Amino acid sequence: MKVLVVGGTGYLGKRIVKASLLEGHQTYVVQRPEIGLDIEKLQLLLSFKRQGAVLVPASFSDFQSLVDAVKRVDVVISAMSGVHFRSHNLLLQLKLVEAIQVAGNVERFLPSEYGIDPARMRDALEPGRETFDQKMTIRKAIEDANIPFTYVSANCFAGYFAGSLSQMQSLVPPTHQVALYGDGNVKVVYVDEDDIATYIVKAATDPRTMNKTVYIRPPDNILSQRELIQKWEALSGKVLEKNSVSAQDFLARMKDLDIAQQAGVGHFYHIFFEGCLTNFEIGEGEEEASKLYPEVNYTRMDDYLKIFL
Repeated sequence: MKVLVVGGTGYLGKRIVKASLLEGHQTYVVQRPEIGLDIEKLQLLLSFKRQGAVLVPASFSDFQSLVDAVKRVDVVISAMSGVHFRSHNLLLQLKLVEAIQVAGNVERFLPSEYGIDPARMRDALEPGRETFDQKMTIRKAIEDANIPFTYVSANCFAGYFAGSLSQMQSLVPPTHQVALYGDGNVKVVYVDEDDIATYIVKAATDPRTMNKTVYIRPPDNILSQRELIQKWEALSGKVLEKNSVSAQDFLARMKDLDIAQQAGVGHFYHIFFEGCLTNFEIGEGEEEASKLYPEVNYTRMDDYLKIFL
């Protein structure tokens, strides 16, 4: 297949490019002139080129360039950033949807989602709800344009949620004490980002996932926060002091935070107190990635945490 990755220099996008190349797809990566003097992004793009990817100049400020880019491929995978503490530009994808509609040749589009399923977050807290609302706006545009799609819900990125034992202000394991959300027994899904990219690329070209939502729920990685902490304690030989935080106290923190941090608190609340990742069964029109692709030897959290020893 010919696969175009939009946002290929980003946190997940660079992994999607790598996964597409490993799957043997003819891989195209949008090169936006807006990168200017960002030498690290340019060098990353050139590294893709050395690996066999084709760089495609295109810009969201030049609609025809987007149309020309998507005309070259069968599948478009977007990895635009949608988190408040980085860049939050999900709605730029409306131009990409329009370009795909005009081009008329794309067999599948994967918009940038990859976290919590926005369709299940109609009652999410502000300001974090903005992310889910914008993703649903993109979905509506895709479906109104009759563009074949696959939506991917990848749950918790291990880099942000597992290494820190799900602490909000760190990316590495705490050394002495850990905040426990409620009783710490709500089930969460932790997934290594390289595995997420592998599942995304496989789903993008699979007829079984056409016009469906794919949930990445590797069964060995469906863990409570308490179970994740126990894995770290077993590996490190340290027992952490556990300080339970009630839902009320956790949400009370929001009033003193900026918008990005408030959004994060809301998302953590839905994940660790409400259990929004696991409080439903995968049903009709939905698929689970590890069942579709049992050949993927996904990273278990025991192994993932070893890097921090």
